Order: sequence, then C-alpha cells, then structure tokens
Amino acid sequence: MDDIGSPAATGTATGAAAPPQAGPVRPRGLVDLRGLRGEPFVLSYPAGAVVVVSGLPGSGKSTLLHRLSAAAPAVDPRTVHVACEAVMPAWLPYAVYRPWARVEHVRWLRAQVRAGGPFLVHDCGSRPWLRRWLSRTAGRQGRALHLVLLDVTPDEALAGQRARGRWASRRVFLRHRQGLERLLGRLPEPGAVPEGRAVPSPVAEAASVVLLDGVSRERVVTAAFDDDGARAVARPPAGPVRRWLNDR
Repeated sequence: MDDIGSPAATGTATGAAAPPQAGPVRPRGLVDLRGLRGEPFVLSYPAGAVVVVSGLPGSGKSTLLHRLSAAAPAVDPRTVHVACEAVMPAWLPYAVYRPWARVEHVRWLRAQVRAGGPFLVHDCGSRPWLRRWLSRTAGRQGRALHLVLLDVTPDEALAGQRARGRWASRRVFLRHRQGLERLLGRLPEPGAVPEGRAVPSPVAEAASVVLLDGVSRERVVTAAFDDDGARAVARPPAGPVRRWLNDR
C-alpha cells in the first residue's frame, strides 16, 4: 500500500507517462485532495474501519458510496426512509414518522458496528454526536473511524439534487449547510494542509480525514480494507428495513 504522499497516490509523473490506473491511497491524518487532478485511486483502510462519508445533499455522497460499497456494506438513511415509507399509508407525511425512521437508522448502525467488520456510513456532516458515538463504539473493538468529507459549494450541491431529480427541503438543506460550514470553517483552506498534518480537534474522533471536492471525488475508484470488507456483511436488525431489503 502507498501512503498519500507517494507518486502512485497523488498521480505525480515520474519518468515516462503511463496509462492511468487505480493506485492505493492509505489516508493518514488530514489529507487534502481538493482541486487535485491526476490518476484514479483506491482509498485503502485498516481492517474493520468505519468510514463516514459526509457532505451536503446533492454533493455526490450516494454516488461515491456506490463505488466504495464494492468493498464493504453501506448504511444509508435514504434506505431507511424508503423502507419506512413502504409500510406507512401513502397519505401520511414523512415528517410524522421521521422520529421512527431515525430510530431504525440508529438501530441499523448499532447492528453494523457490533458485527465487527468494516462498513460505510452516509452522513450529512452536521451531526458530530453520531461520529463520536460511532468512534467510541468501534474504538472499544480496537477499530477506528475515518472520515471522507465532500467540500462542494451550495450551488454545486443544488445542481446535484437537480441532476438526481430528488430535492432536500429548503429547511433541511439550510440546516445541513450550516452544520457543514461550521465544520469546514474550522479546517484549513484548500492547499494549506502540510503533508502528515494531524487531524484537527473538530474531527478528533477520526483517525483520518480525506477532503474531496467535485474534481477529486471523481478520481476515487473504490475502497479497500485489509480484511476484505466484502466478506463482512451484516444485515439490519429485524424490522422494516430488513423486510424491505429482503423483498428487493
């Protein structure tokens, strides 16, 4: 495996040009890849790692998670939303049973982290308590939490929502935007991160933080885990999410 500063990880040319190919990148500390172009790469993590992917609605989290999930299962609140919606009357607004859906989401996270294998988490980035809880719970098993943070502008995120044909409400988008801006505002500006810098205190619960934008996000091919996460799949606990997944 290559560290983030190696030519294979960064796409830096050495000698004759070679055809683009995916190289492994093992994040350490704070890794700023915003604005960087080059070869595609694989994000490589230790055995049993919990990888949280955060960003605004429409920032590309689901697309990125789809590529990463070739290596480990992903817990996505959208799946919980759809599963709960499927068993509720069509006339009942989601806001009425949103608390139930959130409980089901946390139950799924708890079951997944207890299973012991690596997994991915779709997150808005505005709930630090969730990352801290996951970090503590995984830490008791000798595992670490890693963060991938998508830094895109609100306009880019809204364009992403338009492209996917699904919109977050104005209130929800504003809440996530404010939470994510608070977090990003306490991190270094693009290009100001020296190699090997420790993770800043606002995200001290993470063993590593990878910062991506719309350019570098597209370079990520998939993820890899030292213990082959594809074999470490845990189903959600008994309830609407498991039933919905079983019926697919």
